[in-house]
Order: sequence, then C-alpha cells, then structure tokens
Amino acid sequence: MGWGYGWRPYVSVAERRRKAILQMEKMRKKGVEVSPVRIEGRQIARTFWGKAWCEHLEKFSDYENRLPRGRTYVRNGSVCHLDIRKGEVHAKVMGSHLYEVTVKIKTLPGERWKAVKERCGGKVASLLDLLRGRLSERVMEVVTDRDRGLFPLPKEISLDCSCPDWADMCKHVAGVLYGVGARLDEKPELLFLLRGVNHEELVGSAQAGSVIARGKEGGKHKKLAGGNLEEVFGIELAAPSPVPMNGKQHAAASRKVHASKNGRRFKKRIGRHRSSAR
Repeated sequence: MGWGYGWRPYVSVAERRRKAILQMEKMRKKGVEVSPVRIEGRQIARTFWGKAWCEHLEKFSDYENRLPRGRTYVRNGSVCHLDIRKGEVHAKVMGSHLYEVTVKIKTLPGERWKAVKERCGGKVASLLDLLRGRLSERVMEVVTDRDRGLFPLPKEISLDCSCPDWADMCKHVAGVLYGVGARLDEKPELLFLLRGVNHEELVGSAQAGSVIARGKEGGKHKKLAGGNLEEVFGIELAAPSPVPMNGKQHAAASRKVHASKNGRRFKKRIGRHRSSAR
C-alpha cells in the first residue's frame, strides 16, 4: 500500500515496542484500564482454549496469507490493549501509528448452542474442568468442531482497522485475533462471553441427568442420622441447644412434671398396701 509518493516508513520492532509502552502510559493517565497482550517466548497460546482458538482460525484459507504477520505483531508486544465483550473485540495496535481495531463476531445461534449442550450432556465433570480444558476427547471434538462448535466461522466475523491497508484482514487485525487466543489462556470464560452464551450451562446439562436420578432414588432411602454423618464426614456434631419456652409452655411443663411425680407416689402407696395385705 502506498504512503504519499512512496512507501510507508519502516518502523523497527524495538521502536514499535517503545511507542506501544508510551501509548499505554498515556491511556493510563487518562484513566483508561489498559489490558495489553503479553507473550512470553515464541508460543502464543499454551492452554486448550487458547490453542483451539488459534488453530481454528488457521483452518480457513481466507486467513492463511495474513495471519503470519499477525503472529509477529502480537509476539513483539504491539497489541497495546485488548478488550473482549459480548459479540465484539476492541483493541489498540501500535504500527507506524496507533491503530484502532474492532472485530465483531456474531453470537452463537440458539440452535447451535443447544446442540453443543446436548452433545456434551453428561460429559463435563465440573466448571473448573471446563475452564481448564480438562475434557474428554468426545467433548473436545464437539466444542472445536469446525462448523458446529463454539468457535466462529469467517462469515460470522467482521473486521475493521483504522490503518490505510485496504485488505479486510491487515496485520493489525491478525495480531488482535492471535491476541484473543493469548487472552483465552488467562480467561477462557471470555470465549463464552464473546459468543453470548453461559458456559455454566455446559456443566448444568452434564449434571442434570444425574441430579434427577439421585432425586428419584432419594425417596427410597432414609436420611443419615447424626452418628452416620459424623462417621462419613469425620466431624463431631454439637448437641442441639434447648429451645427456650415461653410462660405458658413453662407452666404446662411444670404441671406435667408435678403430675408425673404424684403418679409415681400413688403407685408406690398402692404397692406398699398390697405387700402388707399379703
């Protein structure tokens, strides 16, 4: 792309990094909460969700020629700020200048999300396992399915950058897309926010069947007694505190005690009388 009567001046990686740091400081002074993308080493993403995002993008021929430049940008710290919201990613990328990048992604269609939940039903052990990517091979296949999984298709993605490059995906946009993968390493739940779905529903769909089954069986079993609870959980249960009585209850209790004592005295007198009679 031409720049005036010649080509855009080359900006070294070190210079871009220096400018990026300066721009971040300026934004912080203005009260902006800056969230830069930082990559340690050559590997952009290290966890299941981060790597799955990057690998998904690399499956599409539409992107294969532009993505390599983006890897360079995200590795050298040029993505100064990245914010993931429902259906959108907003970012600032340092190139020759500071550019604004917006990536709009359609939220996951309801029927597709429903199908994902049904196919994962009973196979996601916990929310922690889901976010850490500790999933069975079957669940991994479902969520990473190229056309029916959680990740967006090219037709669901809209790209925009303030740079003068005419291409739909410039190197700044590509850097942001890889930056999303790096961010998912830190906060995998942001993928579900981006697609407009509740990740807890995957765990809920997994547990619903077992909870219902346990509920049906519950009516057939007695509740654990205090002694059993102590054995099962290794705890010592405190004795229940006596419930305080009001005036009427106290008077009634006193009459019962008095009547009980009189009854015992009467029985004793009857017993002595019978003994003497014999």
